[in-house]
Amino acid sequence: MRAAFFDSGIGGLSVMHRALSMLPADEFIFFADEDHVPYGVRAPDEVLRLVDEAFRFLMSLDVNAVVVACNTATSVAVREMRRRYPIPIVGMEPAVKLAFDLYGSKKVLVTATPITINGDKIKRLIARLDRAEYVELLALPSLVDFAERQEFDSPAVEEYLRRALAPYDFEQFSSIVLGCTHFNYFKDTLRKILPSDIKFVDGNEGTLKELARRMNITPAAPRGAIDVRYYYSGRLVDDAAELERIGKYLRRLDRMIDIN
Repeated sequence: MRAAFFDSGIGGLSVMHRALSMLPADEFIFFADEDHVPYGVRAPDEVLRLVDEAFRFLMSLDVNAVVVACNTATSVAVREMRRRYPIPIVGMEPAVKLAFDLYGSKKVLVTATPITINGDKIKRLIARLDRAEYVELLALPSLVDFAERQEFDSPAVEEYLRRALAPYDFEQFSSIVLGCTHFNYFKDTLRKILPSDIKFVDGNEGTLKELARRMNITPAAPRGAIDVRYYYSGRLVDDAAELERIGKYLRRLDRMIDIN
């Protein structure tokens, strides 16, 4: 299996990082549209165009499936990409249902980019759950910029998060949904700010289980090392400094994965 993981930027590495320990595969392709990150503050028509450009490139690599490891791109473009391209395409959505399933009847705070928070897809998701009064939505666009700069626990990051989270009475909440794959890099900083009983929830594992189902494979630890190729907006990443940059993200994810 050759699966591609596509994101507007480097956030989707958090999905591929989980896949490296969860799915047997021959090769992974990681595509970050670094020329156009972030998507979350762009117009939907522009996001659709950028996603289609990325998909046309990925099709030239003969990938067997694409994981749209970006909640923003999923909300805007996945339905159209499935219409245009004849391979399994798995998108992401904020894991609101999972948060309720795991952590009961208190409120859930859903964090994401502005385009996801304001989109119809998340409104339909909440309506299906019939729990609208238990869901609060919070856009955190600056976290994408911080992540792209590898600025995860600086005073500026902490101040931004404290200010954004200050209006919420967390005694009423059970969990916070990380509805953008860039947000997984900030779990340690969030943990410093939030009460210890607030749980983090993301859609990474569920997305990969859906990929396994669509590809008719069983989730399992890989039998050996999986080859990975990285692309920035269609350009192969082979520069040592850029590969080390990616390595720093992956090593940070090694630490974030156990923070709940």
